[in-house]
Amino acid sequence: MLKPEEARRPWTVSELARQIQAELQPLRSVFVKGEVSGMKLSAKGHYSFTIRDSAAVIEAFIFGNDARRLTMIPEDGQEFIFRGRIDYWAQGGRIRLLVDYLEFDDVGKLRARIELLKQRLELEGAFAPERKRPLPFLPRAVGLVTSPTGAVIHDLQQTIWDRFPNMDIVVYPAQVQGAASPGSVAGAIRQANRDGRVEVVVIARGGGSFEDLYGFNTEPVVRAILASRIPVVTALGHTSDRTLADMASDAECRTPTEAGARVVPRKAQLAQQLGERARRLEREGLLRLQAGAEAVARRRERLAQVLPAQFALRARRLERARADLARLSPAQQLTRRRGELVERGRRIRVLAEKAVGVRRLDLERRRAGPALVRLAGDRFGRARLELEHRRERLANLSPETVLARGYSITSDEETGEVLKSAAATEVRRRVKVRLASGTLKARVEEVAG
Repeated sequence: MLKPEEARRPWTVSELARQIQAELQPLRSVFVKGEVSGMKLSAKGHYSFTIRDSAAVIEAFIFGNDARRLTMIPEDGQEFIFRGRIDYWAQGGRIRLLVDYLEFDDVGKLRARIELLKQRLELEGAFAPERKRPLPFLPRAVGLVTSPTGAVIHDLQQTIWDRFPNMDIVVYPAQVQGAASPGSVAGAIRQANRDGRVEVVVIARGGGSFEDLYGFNTEPVVRAILASRIPVVTALGHTSDRTLADMASDAECRTPTEAGARVVPRKAQLAQQLGERARRLEREGLLRLQAGAEAVARRRERLAQVLPAQFALRARRLERARADLARLSPAQQLTRRRGELVERGRRIRVLAEKAVGVRRLDLERRRAGPALVRLAGDRFGRARLELEHRRERLANLSPETVLARGYSITSDEETGEVLKSAAATEVRRRVKVRLASGTLKARVEEVAG
């Protein structure tokens, strides 16, 4: 506290600033809870922001070295518990909280944010089993994305070399904890893909709390895994919570040791398997040689049986071919053609003679034409007169002509039979009388004659 006599003497600004800093010494380590606002990153990697509640605001600052050690960098609107010291910045006349540690005030809210990101990635198919790439059976080199110091990298290398002593290992150093871990891990994965030296990548760390593993629940890391052309294996050393990186990876292991055993086989086992396969191939080869020799012997025996018959068949075919050649020889072809020509000449002469006869008949027909026409006309006239005469006779003898002269035709009404004599009917028999014009129906009263 200032003494009365000292208060009467005016202080310089620097003296007052030093006094304020001295008074703030009891606040060298304090915990502050509040909401982040106005987060800014400077070119030197420092972060400045404000922490507020419903009634007050205080400025805060995180140095770059401290930021790299933090689990995460706060974002606007998030609530954290901050640890730091109160400092008075004399040049700017400002009091700030210099943060060196923070933790999420509400883990439930953090989990909710991760769950929202998980749901969005699921809709994109990021965790679909069919998207996952198969691990190579025997990679030519293994990439390790992990901290270059500590037990994790040692355990991984030892496990891999115990199983396959001359396996190439390429280390891609990354910060696997802290605010810089998402960008660092994602950058290491991309670098492994650019190099093209390895055929599988293992992301490993030695476990930790939910907050320690927060970087593996961030979108940059998940996107880098999804975009990788190289299969990715996660080994984050945790036992309860699965991170989004685990869900997006092509294979998930609980520990780095398990991951080392997953990505490379045992060389001794491979050598043993190769030896067993070589012996099996040798046995199968001998069996096949024996079977081949037996097959050759059977074929020889069969050929010995078949060849004579084949030779006889070929000899018969050869004889037929010789006969065909003899039949088709030029001399025989010429003789046959001469015979065909003689026959064709004879046919032509016959046809010519027939043509001459037809021509002669046609000429005679033309000469006899007018006489034939006159003769046909005379015969047609006589035939027509004869026809008219017979038509008249027929008309005179027809029933209609006879009836017209007063005659009638009487028939039995029941049977329709024409009555030619009185004896053909009887009394009271009904008859029908046909006249030249009309018909009478009557009954017989008396039969005479």
